Amino acid sequence: QEKSCRLSAALLGEDSEISQDQLFELLKYAALGKGHNAAQPSWCHIYHQSHLAGVVVVVLHEMSQLHFYRYYLQFKHLRKVFRHRFTLTPSANFPVSLYGEGTNLKPQNIPQGLTSTSSECITKSSDLQCDPIIRRYGEKKQGLTSYTLTLEEQKENDYPIEGSPGCKGYISTECDQRRTDSSPLFGLDCEMCLTAKGNEVTRVSLVDAQGQCLLNELVKPESTVVNYRTRFSGITKKMLLPVKTTLSDIQTRLKKMLPHDAVLVGHSLNSDLQALEMIHPSVIDTSLLFARSEGRRFKLKFLAKAVLGKEIQCEQKLGHDPTEDARAALELAQFFIEQGPTKVAELNLEMLLTAEKLAEVPQNKAALQPQGCGFQEQLKEPPPLSKPCFLDCLQVTGQKPLLLGRQGLDSSGLCQSNLSTSNKQILQRALEDVPLSKFSIIQFSLGPEYMTSHLQAGLYEKVRSKLTDMLTIYAGPFEEDFCMKSVKKEFGKCGPIQSLTVVTETFQPYVCIQYKVLEAAQLAVESLNGAEVAGSCIKVQRPVTAAMLDCNVLIKELELDVENEGVIYVAGVKKSFTETDLQKEFSQLKDLETLFLPKDLQSGKHRNCCFLKFQKSQSAVDALEAINGWTIKGSELRSRKALAPGHLWRWIWQMNHSNGKQGKHIFYERMEQLSDSEQDLRKKVKNLDHHIKKLYRSLQNNTLCVVLFPGVNSTHGSQSGLGLMGIKDDEGRSAC
Repeated sequence: QEKSCRLSAALLGEDSEISQDQLFELLKYAALGKGHNAAQPSWCHIYHQSHLAGVVVVVLHEMSQLHFYRYYLQFKHLRKVFRHRFTLTPSANFPVSLYGEGTNLKPQNIPQGLTSTSSECITKSSDLQCDPIIRRYGEKKQGLTSYTLTLEEQKENDYPIEGSPGCKGYISTECDQRRTDSSPLFGLDCEMCLTAKGNEVTRVSLVDAQGQCLLNELVKPESTVVNYRTRFSGITKKMLLPVKTTLSDIQTRLKKMLPHDAVLVGHSLNSDLQALEMIHPSVIDTSLLFARSEGRRFKLKFLAKAVLGKEIQCEQKLGHDPTEDARAALELAQFFIEQGPTKVAELNLEMLLTAEKLAEVPQNKAALQPQGCGFQEQLKEPPPLSKPCFLDCLQVTGQKPLLLGRQGLDSSGLCQSNLSTSNKQILQRALEDVPLSKFSIIQFSLGPEYMTSHLQAGLYEKVRSKLTDMLTIYAGPFEEDFCMKSVKKEFGKCGPIQSLTVVTETFQPYVCIQYKVLEAAQLAVESLNGAEVAGSCIKVQRPVTAAMLDCNVLIKELELDVENEGVIYVAGVKKSFTETDLQKEFSQLKDLETLFLPKDLQSGKHRNCCFLKFQKSQSAVDALEAINGWTIKGSELRSRKALAPGHLWRWIWQMNHSNGKQGKHIFYERMEQLSDSEQDLRKKVKNLDHHIKKLYRSLQNNTLCVVLFPGVNSTHGSQSGLGLMGIKDDEGRSAC
């Protein structure tokens, strides 16, 4: 029986923003799999990738997350079918970021000889004989055993060796040297702190050949730490305080994890094994594998970018991520083994490194360089360092991706087709051609008349205004001398409050409360309307505006949204509670899968609410009944079904904190333009949803489908994108 593919992604939290590189990571693995050095993406997991029938990417040109939630009711198919959604980092030119610069696609397929800009750096074959990689390994591809270090090489490079004077007390992994070309590879990396003893390991990561993390553990050093080296290690004093794991514990675990013929891969792996005080006979050191002349070595960060097209050890991160480094070293070794020395030498890494360094030199400093140097003249116009484009990666399999779209959608010339091509014609072509292709990119558009900066700004204002109204409630009337503190306390039980003000335009006082999450506002309307608060029987309602007339319909649809299935919102959680506290309190709830305690994105503190995700919808319903009325440490809990998917929280927060600097006359002018075309736009969006529904229904089972609202990143402003993804199952829905 054919295995069905599944997709899982832990995207419940506020930080579910996916970069272009992470999206590339998913598509590469889905299309290529392990057989072509592609690793499981770090942010989601595809089960049984080899059984995927194909990959279809639908790009909704110049549309953003804004469009999805403005026309939420019109996107009926999208919101009911795709279980996984994520915020997508916008780019100035999304097609170029996906396909790679310099790519020139024909309407139906990719021509032979497709290359990215980095391919211009390929060295002539006559020059390859001088390359250190060719001199060391020859030109022919070989198995992994040809790239493991010999005993002599290990001694020369300060690897711990059995019986060596400096390795007294070191623990052997007890693996033997009977390795073969099919022996399993494992990536290893450690982070060290400086102690009174010297370099001691404080974090260890081990990944398997698929890039899956098997071990990522903090380690308590034996001696007093002299320097945490936080800038590089990412380790702080606070992180190590609760740690009980010792070096001995790690040594024991590694011995159990590694099979007898395991080959460890790392970058300058000798340092890691010395810190671990362990001896292992079979190693591949990527700092030596990618050989340079005169004993120099490439840095891991550079190799990851130049060879794999991956950014690691980013400056904005605090310290290095050992799992990321271990995975990068592993993938570099796999690339070298799979492609062979000649292909690696053709990358001309020395030239790329020089080009990168020159690119970092400010122009005024570059002008001061001495003239007439032959080597500098050769590099007068160094080729840019760019990652191989996604379609280059597909080329190694012989696959010919299908690309359908309109001409003139972008300046890169990636979508060349008939100027008169409409969405309907693109759909018709897709229905005919997608079944014949393993990888397809279909690009739809609302049309340039709906993509002007004025209309985009007007759309933003409408969505922001409606969201604000949905987060706002009015409560009253109250007595003239009512206690504001009592009102704030009662309404605070429903969730985090953004602002609370007294309305003075009315005969009796009312209070306007704006919440930070949709669930809190809805819970207040449902639980406090008609209740007695601060000595008055009050009415609780949302603002009455034309845009809010369909609010109840929208709330109902949000409740039924497939992404909110099995998720409930719980208010009344004390800010002093930790996730561990709540896990303990809620442990008796059946089928609880995930607990998420959101933070305020400005202060970083926990909010007074949490979200619970259950494996079964009925378990979520049962939990709602059980939780309402619960008291935890004197705090009464209130709960309801979730409304806003996880990726929306950050967006709502940004909406709440937008400064709204645009002049009112411009705002009303844009509103007027938008109103004139609103009805037509709704119709177009509905048709677009119908096109995607028709295309989706035509796909084979086990097809990965990714729908992208790429977002907007221009001089007029930035709007986050949105991704929806799933693998089609027998029932026509996305398998989770």
